[in-house]
Amino acid sequence: MSEKEKKLMAIYRETRPPSVFVGVPGTVNHLVWSSLAILVGLMLWLSIAVVNAENLRHALVSKACQDRVFAAELDQRCLAFVQTRDHWWQHLHYALTHLRPQGLD
Repeated sequence: MSEKEKKLMAIYRETRPPSVFVGVPGTVNHLVWSSLAILVGLMLWLSIAVVNAENLRHALVSKACQDRVFAAELDQRCLAFVQTRDHWWQHLHYALTHLRPQGLD
């Protein structure tokens, strides 16, 4: 490489923007992004579990699945498929806003 070409390459190197962008290899912190993805997945899983538990709790409190023949028994098939509120977010909202059962205050 001639001296002229070395000077020209040095000029181009100086005008190049710094490599501090996220897409540049070596600057992405995979541990942080992996931890964030795991935490979001865990929050989603826990939200689904809370919604299912609140749906079952509300069905038991409202006696939505009481057996028609034996009044003291529960219909297990009904408990598996019952939807006591219109939307899942209503269960989640109730579970997050009512941390203690009503009537114990």
